[in-house]
Order: sequence, then structure tokens, then C-alpha cells
Amino acid sequence: MTRVLLGIAFVFSFIVTTAQAQNSGKRRLTDRDDLYGWEAVGRLDIGDEGFCTGTLIARDIVLTAAHCALDKATGRPYAPGEVTFRAGLSDGQALADRKVIQIAAHPEFVVNAPVSAPRVRVDVALMRLEEPIPYSIADPFALHSGRISDSEISVASYGRGRAEAITRQRSCNILQRAQGLISFNCDVTFGSSGSAILAKNGPRWQILSVVSAVATDGRQKVGYGMELSGTVSELKAILRRDAPRPTANIRRLQPGSDKSSSGAKFLSAGGS
Repeated sequence: MTRVLLGIAFVFSFIVTTAQAQNSGKRRLTDRDDLYGWEAVGRLDIGDEGFCTGTLIARDIVLTAAHCALDKATGRPYAPGEVTFRAGLSDGQALADRKVIQIAAHPEFVVNAPVSAPRVRVDVALMRLEEPIPYSIADPFALHSGRISDSEISVASYGRGRAEAITRQRSCNILQRAQGLISFNCDVTFGSSGSAILAKNGPRWQILSVVSAVATDGRQKVGYGMELSGTVSELKAILRRDAPRPTANIRRLQPGSDKSSSGAKFLSAGGS
């Protein structure tokens, strides 16, 4: 963690006490009633390398962190099929499992660069799923719009020591928003990367940011995310531009044949 981010952590660490910040309303979501409204949160299983957290923002698009989407060995997006989104995963059972077939990470993000304020600002990626997840299974979250009335936020994620079910922290707080960064005191850990930072807009929770990094000042953990304004739209445009093209299977009919290779029959004029 760079001095810039640690400096932010030290300045704002005294706004909320450790007990308030780290333990406010955490709950493990295991049965169907617990998961209601949170089905769009899922675990991203990345081959044999580990996992992150992702959140549906459309039936076939997952929002997460760029460092969860790029292979550290190559710096390139994971190949189609290497990442699986497991919506609402709870003790081995997911509401829906989908392979990721396309990834768009922020073009300025460098996967092996040291953690810094500029890196956190662009630590955002979108993943396209092989098949949409029906609204009847999971209702995607909207991006937050407008002002937020207070500093209260919520995070629902998987993480080290809580990898088998969503843990939702009902209430934690923004510590600062400045220069494209958001610092907060939610209890995030390894695996929480990519999870959505949610803020209320009326009665609904909407996505304000994405968990990117965490630091400590010796008293409490301080997490960091980014302002999302414009970034998600840019990444959606990249997904559309680079979308896999459908393949068409063209079957040739032999002269004089009244059948295609698929078995479809062609009737002559007069219906004979």
C-alpha cells in the first residue's frame, strides 16, 4: 500500500471506532429467505487460483475488480471458461452457475503494478456470462445515481474464512470521497475484492463502488474503492465492440435432393 493511501487511512481512521466499523450487523446469508434480494451477488471462481466476488448489473453482465479479471502471468483477461460466476452460492449450492466468456477490464489498469491511488481508480472490470440468468432467479443491481444522504453503506461478499456463503455487513461507513477514491470502514478481506459497495437510493440498495484494496493503520482496516462515473459505460462499449461473433452453420443441399442434412423436407409446388 502506498503512502498516499496509508495517509488517507490515518487521517480518517478516527471518524468511526473499530467496533462500530468492523462488526456492525454482519450476517451470513445461507437459506433462501436470507438470500432474498441478494441473489445477484456471486462468487467468481478463477480456475485453481482462488476467488473474488462479483455482482450482476444485467442478466449476463457481472461487475467486479480488474485485478480479479486479469491473469497475473500474462496481464491479459482470463480465457473464456476459466472463470465461473456462482450466483448466491451457499454451502456448495449456487442458484445459477455461468461460465464467463468475455472480459473487459479498464484499459489503464496494469495487473502487476503496485497498489496505489491511480491503480485503485481504474480497478474495474465487466464479465459477460455464457447465458443470461433469469430475473426470476436473480435481480441485477442498478448503479447508484444522484447524491447519497449520509455516509452509510453496505457490502455483501465472500472472503477468506467465509468463502462458502455471502456475508453481508448491513451497515458501515464512507470515510472519505476525494480525487476519484472512496475510503470506507467495512470489514473486507481476501476474496472480497470485486464486491459491490452499496448505498441506499430511496428504499433500494444500489452500487456506488467496487472493493479494490485494504490497508490498516494499526487500529482498524480501511478499504478503498473508486468512483464509477462513466467507467461502466465505457466498459460496456468495449464488451459490445469485442463481443464474440455468433457462428452460423450453413448446410449445402445436393442437386436433386428434397432433404437437407438436418432432415427438413421441402415440398414441391402443388403439395405433392
